[in-house]
Amino acid sequence: MHQTESTIHTNRLDLVLMTPAFFHAALQDDRVLAEQILGFAVAHEWWPVSVHKQLRLQQVDANPALEPWMERAIVRRSSQTVVGSIAFHMAAAPDPVRPLGPGGVEMGYTIFSPHRRQGYASEACQALMIWAQTQGVSRFVLSISPLNEPSVRIAERLGFHKIGTQVDEDDGLEDIYELCIS
Repeated sequence: MHQTESTIHTNRLDLVLMTPAFFHAALQDDRVLAEQILGFAVAHEWWPVSVHKQLRLQQVDANPALEPWMERAIVRRSSQTVVGSIAFHMAAAPDPVRPLGPGGVEMGYTIFSPHRRQGYASEACQALMIWAQTQGVSRFVLSISPLNEPSVRIAERLGFHKIGTQVDEDDGLEDIYELCIS
């Protein structure tokens, strides 16, 4: 089991940082080495590695302080199974992450098909937001397709509220949700 001081723990889950070494191997499609570095097998749904991961890796290579904000494997501790992944799109910065969410950090997550509707997304989002609060972040943003009803329900259950809509060049129409924690 690969855990470090950067691992975030919940009641059922470990959010294990996918390090630059992991992404270097994954981007070369060396799944064996990537999984060896991570310490867990990663579901086939996670592959192939998106081009966005290359950009994030370049950002972390240029500024290693961004590493804790990288993607994390969501690991169900009892079975040592990767059930999904979660990440901030970028570290907190003074410039708005989205025009509709100034001063916040945007999160994204995926729960793999066999593990959905078991509360993993909510649990992982809450844990990541608690961690970010220790880093001085109090505003969180989600961009969700209006057709993704499960994610809309999760956002609402977590206390997010819709603040606008945008058209993303890759993902199409998205509703923007925000949560401010004081």
